[in-house]
Amino acid sequence: MHCRAMDKRRDKRRNRIERMFGRIKDWRRVATRYDRSPTVFLSAIMLAATVIFWL
Repeated sequence: MHCRAMDKRRDKRRNRIERMFGRIKDWRRVATRYDRSPTVFLSAIMLAATVIFWL
């Protein structure tokens, strides 16, 4: 029974992360990798995550 509780908790966390990535991919700039520079791309991801967090 202890393993099932841990699996359920792990699945819940994984689902939250998957939903977050799905929301970030709604941003066209991030989904299409419009920015080729790694620094600018990371900045776009951070901006998208910040806006999603505050909504």
